[in-house]
Amino acid sequence: MLRSRRSAAAVLAVALAAVLPGLTACSGDSASALALDAPLPTTVPGGTVIRIGDPSIQVALEASGLDKELSDAGVKVEWADISGGPQSIQAFRADKLDCSSVADIPSLFAHWTGTSTQIVFQSVTVDPLQHPVYQLGVAPGAHVTTLADLKGKKIAYSAGQAQGALVLRVLQKAGLTKKDVKLVELPSTASTYAQALGSGAVDVAPLGAATIQSAYLSQYPGATAIDTGIRDDASTVYCLTKAVKDPAKSAALRVYVAARTKALLWQNDHPEQWEQAYYVKNQGLSAADAAAAVKAGGTKAIPKTWDAAVDRLQATADLLASEQDNPKFDVHTVVDTRFAAVEAEAAGSAVVTGDAS
Repeated sequence: MLRSRRSAAAVLAVALAAVLPGLTACSGDSASALALDAPLPTTVPGGTVIRIGDPSIQVALEASGLDKELSDAGVKVEWADISGGPQSIQAFRADKLDCSSVADIPSLFAHWTGTSTQIVFQSVTVDPLQHPVYQLGVAPGAHVTTLADLKGKKIAYSAGQAQGALVLRVLQKAGLTKKDVKLVELPSTASTYAQALGSGAVDVAPLGAATIQSAYLSQYPGATAIDTGIRDDASTVYCLTKAVKDPAKSAALRVYVAARTKALLWQNDHPEQWEQAYYVKNQGLSAADAAAAVKAGGTKAIPKTWDAAVDRLQATADLLASEQDNPKFDVHTVVDTRFAAVEAEAAGSAVVTGDAS
């Protein structure tokens, strides 16, 4: 009797696979998982919750009224005040988070440290070299005015974050290696880096270009900053692979990615409202600093394809593999390009056919 029941279950599984080819049985789980090459579901089941760390977009959705698109589609978001690699990866491992906004480096380190994730959102900056995400803060008296001056200097470094990869790319551009400088391991927070610069613990540290004036230059007499001359505008959302494979959550993510796209474009069209909602009310900046932050951030754009972004991610992965003794791998395995079409459709005529470079 037991054998016949097992046989019947096997027949049923085969039948379901035939009529629902995008679904496969989860390992060790009776639930069904969506294959990463299957079409994204378009209907969000009732009660679907996605746990997201995307603080600035949370504000943008609320300020623009676009959060209604989520609720109207039946998507409930549990917001987490989390962004950046270390916090998000820790939350992923504890199964406390589904997705987070980050640059491109955390997806690589998640892969290298055994946490399976997928990038589901990519945006670019119009004229990215004119609107860098980071500048190099220079300690008072350090005498660094060009990249060549970095030789022999103490540079703040965080291996698993975008700032760390930026340092390696800057050295590469300057024709220098890690042996030509002293890399000082520090957590890459603005306050930690600013204090390290101000105290002379390091000579150089990458700081957010949008807030470098308020966070560093105005605080330390003699402090200066220089541009890197390197494109550093990678901006993504990455999610646990198991969340993307969950049919209900993937349907909710489809809605979220579309709403997030519109929220970014809303920021472009409503800079004064964005200044007040995020930088003044949420971040506590003065009106002048908020306006400067919005101007420094530049105009965001939605690419029609992610080809150029994936190429840059591959180049960065190869550099980090070489410089940090990580294994090389094909970054396509951590990028879910199905969501590129979702972004493009949501952006409509605002989509850019090139790479906004």
